[in-house]
Amino acid sequence: MKKLTLIFQFLLLFAMTVLLTTCAVNPVTGKSQVMLMSESQEIQMGKDYDPEVIATFGEYGNDAILSFVKSKSSEMGKISHRPNLEYHLKLLDSPVVNAFAVPGGYIYLTRGILAQLNNEAELMGVIGHEMGHVTARHSASQQTKQQLGQILLAGGSLASEKFAQYGQQAMQGMQLLFLKFSRDDERVADRLGVEYMSKIGYDGNCMADFFDVLNKMSGGEKGGVPAFLSTHPNPADRNVAVKTQTKIWQDSLKKTSWAVNADSYLRLIDGIIYGDDPRQGYSEGNVFYHPEMKFRFSYPSEWQFENSPLQIATAPKDGKAMIMFTLAQQKTAEEAVQAAIKEYGLTVAENRSITVNSLPAIAVAAKQVQQDKSTGQQQVNQLLSYYINYNGHIFVFHGISTEADFTTYKSSIESTLGSFAALTDPSKINVKPKKILIRTVDKPGTLNEIFTAYGVPQKQMQELALLNNLELTSNIPAGKLIKIIGE
Repeated sequence: MKKLTLIFQFLLLFAMTVLLTTCAVNPVTGKSQVMLMSESQEIQMGKDYDPEVIATFGEYGNDAILSFVKSKSSEMGKISHRPNLEYHLKLLDSPVVNAFAVPGGYIYLTRGILAQLNNEAELMGVIGHEMGHVTARHSASQQTKQQLGQILLAGGSLASEKFAQYGQQAMQGMQLLFLKFSRDDERVADRLGVEYMSKIGYDGNCMADFFDVLNKMSGGEKGGVPAFLSTHPNPADRNVAVKTQTKIWQDSLKKTSWAVNADSYLRLIDGIIYGDDPRQGYSEGNVFYHPEMKFRFSYPSEWQFENSPLQIATAPKDGKAMIMFTLAQQKTAEEAVQAAIKEYGLTVAENRSITVNSLPAIAVAAKQVQQDKSTGQQQVNQLLSYYINYNGHIFVFHGISTEADFTTYKSSIESTLGSFAALTDPSKINVKPKKILIRTVDKPGTLNEIFTAYGVPQKQMQELALLNNLELTSNIPAGKLIKIIGE
């Protein structure tokens, strides 16, 4: 009994020691919290993930915007609850309206959200909110609790769950980007965002205005990053809370005026790319063109199609098959074949050299046995893969279905894989992206009348009204800056 008592005392002492060493004071609340990640580990995690984020989505190159957001985030960071932390602002080349942060002070803004904002104050609200997640260590806390949210990039989202593995290969290491914060965490980030933007002189009411815009948006965009509403829920209720917090801070700071700076912001974003960038690939009918890498291929016209930064996927609506297209990391087709066999656990039935529209390639027919861990039930998938050597790269197609269904989809898979070819048509190569164009209203009128004068198509007017956070019936004075879309 005495021996057991001594063991119990040792275990209790050990547990208390662990608890004491893993408790940290939250910079915002000032209270102790269990934290299995030190600040240095948090910062290192951000450093490790940043190159992966950039490689996945690409940086949007605009020196003027980047310089501005870096300057303002630095100013905001100095009055935040973690003034000694270095904040890193990055612009992502994605059309989706979103912003997010990873541990250690890395904050990302998509060009999609930059296009949707209408003044500096709204931008400061977005940056302040994401900085709030960082200063309150929300993502580090979520990591501690192992409540990481995940997304499936194109592939797993198109086909049924039995093929999700092939989509998941593209998202390794990306779990931290889209943490599902609690509503309490979101409220705290909103409150901190209002505090930080108010302290550097911006009107917090504009953060609430942006929530109104988000309420009107469907949030259904695609492009590899989930829409803002999916990672920042419940904007309607938060609007009221933000306005309340804004009044508290404005009364406390006793300034006579608060910056909005609409015109300077609109001039800053004049010319940024809007929507999908066709230079990253686009579809016309059932043909996909990639102008920069100069290739094309066709796919079944009735199949769904998704183009993400890491891979392309197409699948029938019943989800019983999938074709995934990606760029291999290996230098030769032979190396890429061996890597796929190991990665997916394939049993090869046939491996032969072929040509695809005069391009050297390897065709591999294989099977994969998957076992459901909970039921023990086995499923056999059948694959037909092409590894195509073109312009110094290895392009890979995987056509996948169950062994039972493969014959049904075989002709569609073979037709797609065999359609890959060099793109030489100048009209398909020299496409230009749509851009945000800032125009000064010459004479007063309704927004509808002004859009008509600028030749905006009727079907695009509602979209542009939302882009300007106005109604088509709104009366617009002469001299006001508005956004339209052009080349």
